Amino acid sequence: MNNFSIVSSLLDNDFYKFTMQNAIIKLFPLVKAKYEFINRGKHSFPKNFAKILKENLNKMAYLKLSNEERIFLEKHCPYLDSKYLDFLKKYQYNPKEVNIFQKGENIRMYIEGLWSRTILWEVPLMAIISELYYKLTGAKNVSENKIISITKEKLKKYKKLQVKIGEYGTRRRYSYQVHKLVLKILKEEGEPFFIGSSNLHLSHVFSIKPIGTHGHEWVMFHGAKYGFNIADRIAMENWLNIYKGNLGIALSDTYTSPIFFKNFNKKLSNIFKGVRHDSGDPIFFAKETIKHYKKLKINPTRKKIIFSDNLNPCKVAYISSFCKKKINTCFGIGTNFTNDVGFPSMNIVIKMVKALPEEKWISVVKLSNVKEKSTGKKNMIFLAKKILHI
Repeated sequence: MNNFSIVSSLLDNDFYKFTMQNAIIKLFPLVKAKYEFINRGKHSFPKNFAKILKENLNKMAYLKLSNEERIFLEKHCPYLDSKYLDFLKKYQYNPKEVNIFQKGENIRMYIEGLWSRTILWEVPLMAIISELYYKLTGAKNVSENKIISITKEKLKKYKKLQVKIGEYGTRRRYSYQVHKLVLKILKEEGEPFFIGSSNLHLSHVFSIKPIGTHGHEWVMFHGAKYGFNIADRIAMENWLNIYKGNLGIALSDTYTSPIFFKNFNKKLSNIFKGVRHDSGDPIFFAKETIKHYKKLKINPTRKKIIFSDNLNPCKVAYISSFCKKKINTCFGIGTNFTNDVGFPSMNIVIKMVKALPEEKWISVVKLSNVKEKSTGKKNMIFLAKKILHI
């Protein structure tokens, strides 16, 4: 186990972590952040899990951006300027930013440091936890052939539906090898419906377009700095200032979708190419999005919704049939691609819990459209709901 390295590239991470990192360096270089591991599924971790996890983290300190990787980024992500790529070339993970404790079968983990540095930890850490968990609990996955046939079967269904699909499954994958195998099949047999992966390293390996924009923490930080009422709007405006209309998908559920739509004014609705749905009833959300665009005299058939909430072929069929000819769709499929090997996938998250915009630490919250996906301190969630009249 000691010689085994789960994450072997600096880019083995979700694309949106790098796009946010670039924006943070430019707009909020001195902000600090704290993250916390949340074991939603109440998984029991085996003995010495924390120790082996730490060994893996320590190896990450040696990862560096290669010249080939930099060239790939220059070619496929022209909006990441050379100043940022210079930063990334010098970037190294610092394992001292991560504290892990194990008591019996429970794991606690905290990450703290400059936001521009610590932002890259979340996704690879979760991928490592997931892969180690299956390895150390002796969960033998199905054969490669079985994984190939499962993936091809799903792909056949998506092709029949003629829907655009992306792969979003890094954080809760069964293993790196399974992830790589699934992507190989999607690349070889998915065209023209497969549009890319959120994993930057595997996008490089297979020469495919990386996809993604920003995550909840971008808006959560703006909530801490500017207040919950206007966080969505300022987060989007800041995004526009950096990316000038590139990466133009807005995340809609950090403080619930009704609050988001209040902030999504005519200017923003016009410039952003569409919105991402990540929680709550997808059909209700689609109706609200269409209604919002129509109210602003914007043709919804020129916009898109990216659905990314726990999808499978059945759900995708249901959503796409409703949206047909009303609004464009794309589906970001995660765990159902990278962790469908006969075991329940882990229900774990790592979330930003505090930010230090200026002098004092402020607790951050995510309200989401469903209670289970909300994160943050109870009193802060209560305060946010009160302020937003939810």
